[in-house]
Amino acid sequence: MKIISWNVNGLRAAYKKGFLGWLRKSKADVICLQEIKAQMDKVPAELIDPAGYFSFYNPAKKPGYSGTAVFTKQKPLKVINKMGLARFDNEGRILRLDYPDFILINLYLPHGGRGKENLGYKLEVYRKLLNYLTKTHLTPSLSSTKERGQKRIVLIGDFNVAHEEIDLARPKQNQKNIMFTPEERAQIDKLVKMGFADIFRQLHPNEKKYTWWPYFANARVRNLGWRIDYAFISKKLTPKLKRAEILTAVSGSDHCPIKVEIK
Repeated sequence: MKIISWNVNGLRAAYKKGFLGWLRKSKADVICLQEIKAQMDKVPAELIDPAGYFSFYNPAKKPGYSGTAVFTKQKPLKVINKMGLARFDNEGRILRLDYPDFILINLYLPHGGRGKENLGYKLEVYRKLLNYLTKTHLTPSLSSTKERGQKRIVLIGDFNVAHEEIDLARPKQNQKNIMFTPEERAQIDKLVKMGFADIFRQLHPNEKKYTWWPYFANARVRNLGWRIDYAFISKKLTPKLKRAEILTAVSGSDHCPIKVEIK
């Protein structure tokens, strides 16, 4: 099973830059998108139902802002687009797809910048997410042995946090900056303690690769980036991991896609 996740920073803009051709060549079983920034009446017709895929959209109520989408070759049993936090849900930041033996949660977590209030909202979202995973029995450490054997749970998307110093080009200069504060990094620690493994880091423990670059200072060319896009899976299922890649050659956004392959 091949899964790709990409913060496209505007689906209409990505479409104009060749997104549809990239999608066709990707040969992914599942494509998760974040920050689509489009209401359904603004989505290009070819992306409403892309050939070979079922499509599911969760646009933000605010036009031109946030939003998520999933294209999947296998039709899911159930699709959920809420987590139970009003502001977060209204921003279209989650899509959960339940399959017979697999649960996928596509996430676009808030950035948290521009003041303490926004950081507070981001931390509130993380608390709600961790609580949601626990209450819905999606936490690997709390699931029964039988459930762990049957269900593969993948959390994937833009988490807007660089977890460790290896995950950004300039950790020392960013110790107090949004996306690398101790409070934000601690949220990823909690996910790991719940029993989730960072797929890329599991397979590439020492590799410095990034998924996002600021638009200023020629950052992408200079590779002054951050790894803030992740795929997490139950630690019990790490033997089933085949591949994890960061597709830095793919342009069209300030993020690049990530790709994981699971047996």
